[in-house]
Amino acid sequence: MRASVIGSGSFGTALANVLAVNCEQVGLWGRDAALADAINTRHENSGYLPGIPISSRVRATTRLEEALEGAELVVLATPSHATREVVSHALPHLPKHAPIVTVAKGIENETLLTMTELLEDCLPEEHHPYIAVLSGPSFAKELAQRMPTVVTIASHWEKVAVRCQKALQTETFRSYTSNDVVGVQYGGALKNVIAIAAGIADGLGMGNNARAAIITRGLAEITRLAVRKGGNPLTLSGLSGMGDLVLTCTGELSRNRHVGMELGRGRALQEILGDMKQVAEGVKTAKSARDLSRKVGVELPICDQVYAIAYEGKSARAAVVELMTRQPKSELV
Repeated sequence: MRASVIGSGSFGTALANVLAVNCEQVGLWGRDAALADAINTRHENSGYLPGIPISSRVRATTRLEEALEGAELVVLATPSHATREVVSHALPHLPKHAPIVTVAKGIENETLLTMTELLEDCLPEEHHPYIAVLSGPSFAKELAQRMPTVVTIASHWEKVAVRCQKALQTETFRSYTSNDVVGVQYGGALKNVIAIAAGIADGLGMGNNARAAIITRGLAEITRLAVRKGGNPLTLSGLSGMGDLVLTCTGELSRNRHVGMELGRGRALQEILGDMKQVAEGVKTAKSARDLSRKVGVELPICDQVYAIAYEGKSARAAVVELMTRQPKSELV
């Protein structure tokens, strides 16, 4: 079997390493020629995963047609805001009848589309049945180090999810299938916004009680929106919901939590992002969440405050006070 991964950042490279266990060759596309050369010659992604060996079956390239040639499975691992552009360039080279798995956890700002909706928007209908999404608690570094990782793969067509599941099954990587494409994606995208909120609380030194409250009430917000959009509430108690939320809100490797911690310490967003090599998806998703909540009439108070802090310069302490002094209500309403 031959697979392709589009996006040579940390997660794309880590997944290419997983696929290399079961595939004869894995094409890995990225824009950086020097990085591709390092992967091919030294078998290391020194820019994103320094010191972690990359399988010799992974072949990196800056040419999309080369990366996609003969692929029987395609993984899209570009950041959500770059996915539409990259897919448009990849389209002439995409193989027919091959699963196309998106791993980006975001919602497009301009259209408010999830990643599978975005793919359906810019790919011909013949590709639509083969679209899938992979999500769950999975830091790229630990994945690349072959630490045990468990995720969810969702597709409207079960056969596609099962094909992806088999290709990715290893001794240290396990996946469960689902048909709840909506719930899996809203869990994966919005947990990044809640992780920024958890980081803000940590940056302010507000303690474990506050973090637990943010995780719990954050899950309630994610579930409300996912259900309104047609998702299954049970999905949000699983790997792509609670599992990913807990990891991102508490893990030291979480980019979104890091952004929140620095915001809580008083740093400006652009300064924080300028110091980061990798993308914190929750920053852009905070805007999408705010816009979606207004469009569909679902309250997302934590997400709204993250947006206000990140984009409107609101004081983090003032946001906490506003959350705490909202009108009292029943927990299950």
